[in-house]
Amino acid sequence: MSSQSARSSQHTTTIGILGAGRVGTALARQALKAGYQVCIATTQPAADNALLVDIVTPGAVAVKSSQAAASDLVVLAIPLHKYRTLNPGELAGRIVIDAMNYWAPVDGVFDDFERDSRTTSEVVEEFLRDARVVKSLNHIGYHELEEDDRAAGAPMRRALALAGDDLEAKAVVESFIDRLGYDAIDAGPLAAGRSFEPATEIFTGSHTANQLRALIQKARPLAVAA
Repeated sequence: MSSQSARSSQHTTTIGILGAGRVGTALARQALKAGYQVCIATTQPAADNALLVDIVTPGAVAVKSSQAAASDLVVLAIPLHKYRTLNPGELAGRIVIDAMNYWAPVDGVFDDFERDSRTTSEVVEEFLRDARVVKSLNHIGYHELEEDDRAAGAPMRRALALAGDDLEAKAVVESFIDRLGYDAIDAGPLAAGRSFEPATEIFTGSHTANQLRALIQKARPLAVAA
């Protein structure tokens, strides 16, 4: 990690979460536990979300989407088929974690992903244009996120993969994942996120850092071929 990246990760104090479903609220609670300031936004007015946020994620603040987007780090935790409801202008220049997944059996078939050979995160990145997108946090269950965390250096600490094209953005996300209680393993460019999309071996299991590195290496030829 460069000195500039290290300074950036150290100064990441506010987390904006777009989405107040099970994933978004679990992430909010875990981020609060890690000492971050957390705000949550949905497509509804902030006042309509305030009571839910107070009850489900005490300590977090319900805000407008533009306020959440102004955080040091933004997490996309909405259903993927709704990604076009995001405001690219609000997220321009922001470090954005794509924690979304394509669930065709649940959300229906979506042509944006069925007809595109790229990963879902690459499609989202193109839509958001100037956001610094990093794929991660999509391959751990919302309940596991609050149960499997361990201190750094703990034996059998669970690892989570990340992928992105912006090295500094990835460094910030690595620091965030570590503070949440997990080892962060860089899978490579954003296209490498294919190796931990739904139905992959990484997605369907819990892995230590060494195990995850081996699985990423194993999946790399397939990701490049795709």
